[in-house]
Amino acid sequence: MQFSCHSAIHKLRGETDLTIALAGNPNVGKSSIFNSLTGMGVDTANYPGKTVEINMAVTSQNGTRIGIIDLPGTYALGAVSEDQWVARQGVLDGNPDAVIMVVDATNLSRNLYMVLQFLELGYPLVIALNVLDLLRRQGRDIDIDRLSAHLGAPVIPTVANRGEGLDELVLAAERVARTRKKPEPPNLTFGRDVERVIGELTAAIAVSGVEEPYGLPHRAMALLLLENDPEFVEIAASMQGWQRLLELAAKLRQRISEEHGQPSGSRVAGERHLLAAAIAEEVESTSAAQPQQNLGERLWRYTTGPVSGVPILLAILAFIFVLMYFAGNNLANVLSDIWEVYVVPPLQSGLFAMIGDNAVSRSLMWIPQGFEAALTIGVPFVLVFYFVLAFLEDTGYLNSVAFLTDSVMHKFGLHGRAMIPIVAGAGCNVPAIIGTRVLTTRRERLLAGTLIALVPCSARTAVIFGAVAFYAGWQAALGLYLIVMVIWVLAGLGLNKIMPGESTGLVMEMFSFRRPHLKTMLKKTWFRFKAFVMMAAPIIAIGSLGLGALYQSGYLFDLVRPLSPVVETWMGLPPVAGLALVMGVLRKELALQLLVTLAIAMGAGAGVEHNLNLIMTNSQLFVFALVTAIYIPCAATVAVLGKELGWKGAAAISLFTVTLAVLAGGLVNQLFHVVG
Repeated sequence: MQFSCHSAIHKLRGETDLTIALAGNPNVGKSSIFNSLTGMGVDTANYPGKTVEINMAVTSQNGTRIGIIDLPGTYALGAVSEDQWVARQGVLDGNPDAVIMVVDATNLSRNLYMVLQFLELGYPLVIALNVLDLLRRQGRDIDIDRLSAHLGAPVIPTVANRGEGLDELVLAAERVARTRKKPEPPNLTFGRDVERVIGELTAAIAVSGVEEPYGLPHRAMALLLLENDPEFVEIAASMQGWQRLLELAAKLRQRISEEHGQPSGSRVAGERHLLAAAIAEEVESTSAAQPQQNLGERLWRYTTGPVSGVPILLAILAFIFVLMYFAGNNLANVLSDIWEVYVVPPLQSGLFAMIGDNAVSRSLMWIPQGFEAALTIGVPFVLVFYFVLAFLEDTGYLNSVAFLTDSVMHKFGLHGRAMIPIVAGAGCNVPAIIGTRVLTTRRERLLAGTLIALVPCSARTAVIFGAVAFYAGWQAALGLYLIVMVIWVLAGLGLNKIMPGESTGLVMEMFSFRRPHLKTMLKKTWFRFKAFVMMAAPIIAIGSLGLGALYQSGYLFDLVRPLSPVVETWMGLPPVAGLALVMGVLRKELALQLLVTLAIAMGAGAGVEHNLNLIMTNSQLFVFALVTAIYIPCAATVAVLGKELGWKGAAAISLFTVTLAVLAGGLVNQLFHVVG
């Protein structure tokens, strides 16, 4: 019997020959394996009432269409947390032909816990034993054949970020999926007294003839009832013939509790941990050779120690700034020159030849001019930053930053783990806010969501570099970042004082540095950039055409006149900047792109490096970029804030950031007037 089947998973099963679920440790290669198998072209879906996503994609292997269900990364299956519930429900609803379980070889005992849960559920299983190379450099090893014999399932060694072993993994998974061969572990049993109770309930279920939820094995259902899993207790209560079995399960839970002095669920989980540790101890060995000097571990110590870690962090931030400035500017100039020489002239000639030089043709020409603005602002800096972010992720440096900044983040009512989504927010605020699910309390998620909304994302970075650095120099851009940082710190400290409650402690698994894999980095960069372009292109085209029509018709400045008191009087900006700021709610780089498009249209013949100065001075560009960098990032961010924190929370954060932006822009404008 099947319950609450997810329609997206059901559709995937109907469109493919085989389905394979991918599960396991979220930190050591699961995403790399998924991306390698699928090319990162994925669909995402949520269970009703749940915010944790499952990813789904289709790949081909020897002419066979294989659907991949990427379950949320977790260390266990259960109803304890949202990610565990979705992982379990995804495999129960998906009923995959096989499951690939990604296991961290350096922490085998902990990772085997979830493997044992899958063995209990009876799904065809393949183990991806990842980072085995790192384990061997530590002077340790795992007997793969013996581990496979213990688990009754194939074990394939992999190094996911370098793609090693993935072909063998896919072939093994395909073989298991085709045969639907279930694992055959020879002797996976718990302690004698607990095993006796499990056997009693398993036998009672077997002889009763009742229907099993999801067609689970008798032993799996017995364990779920003895763990007092609330969902399966409720499901069983709604099915015919289970009442007597539920009464027996309650008595057996009471017996375990009395004999062991702890709840039966804790006792069963403890037995599973003991069994995992026993298997790990039997298959692991220590090499006679001395452990190799591990550069990754040395880098971990250097980057997490306060004496060396802080200077390293500052140096990396400085390097990113320099790289963005020089690489982004040079790429912007190259792309702009190509566009102006080889694209715009033939388009303009062809358009004017077809419909003549009139208001319609001049309005349509704003579309290629809008894309020219994108090439000089959005594309170069976003592309460079996405590559840098992929490098930081692939090396594991973000994990070091979380550990290093833990004590500092407590000042903001958070802990070090919050730093990972905050740093990721420099790429895009949307997935960063989704990443706040790793935080345990609503207070922490509200604080982190607000701080992420104040982090200049890649789109806002494009505005800062495309306006301030491009026109006023790197010193002005650095000064703007310092102002934003001061505002960010003051906002975080103030909100922590105002909002009641305290931060929780840092609990996260730590990993040494990994060697980055260029192919993986390039794939991450490309697919993120591709998503950026696919989202931005239609907005740029429609926005540019609309702005061109308004400009050619003369209505543009009538629309921006109501914004004059705030935009002109307080912030000292030209009226059209107000319209650009409003349009920036759609996407931040669009605000500057529309201004550049307007400047290109107004300054025909002037080089692109001078066009924007036709309508704004450098000081006005500074204020404009500062305001853009602070107020709510984009409509997508507002939407995800509403989804994660509720619409009241999203509205409060939006109003807070807009107020900060207007205050900061006005104060800086007044300061410019004072100092001349």
